[in-house]
Amino acid sequence: MVRLWSIHPQYLDTKGLVALWREALLAQKVLQGETKGYRNHPQLKRFKEQQDPLMAIGTYLYHVYGEGKNRGYNFTYEKIRRHGEQLPISVNTGQIKFEFNHLLNKLKIRDKTKYQELLEVGEIKIHPLFAKREGGIEEWERVEF
Repeated sequence: MVRLWSIHPQYLDTKGLVALWREALLAQKVLQGETKGYRNHPQLKRFKEQQDPLMAIGTYLYHVYGEGKNRGYNFTYEKIRRHGEQLPISVNTGQIKFEFNHLLNKLKIRDKTKYQELLEVGEIKIHPLFAKREGGIEEWERVEF
């Protein structure tokens, strides 16, 4: 599993959005107990902690699906097991900044046009499932120095 972004999927380039769709579908399978691997992946912690983890990941997927649909991608809606009213999951402002900078570093190499576009972003939007709270990088994040 690569990353379940906290930042809004609108910032992702084509490669990133398609990868996110696939990773979130894998996360859904993990939360359903349909895989042997990735069960303890740190990116899943915040979903596992929800009252209804499948609703949380389904709602996450729903918004990724929506971004794909806006771009004309052919994501299969029926792969989302369920979604709906889901209480927002808190995410630290430090995590949001970390992820945005992580994405910028990726885009600097693979999509210079998108990179330049994102340099103009003022306030970073987050995925609609999340709500900002003050704080540093989340404890589940793997930071490599």
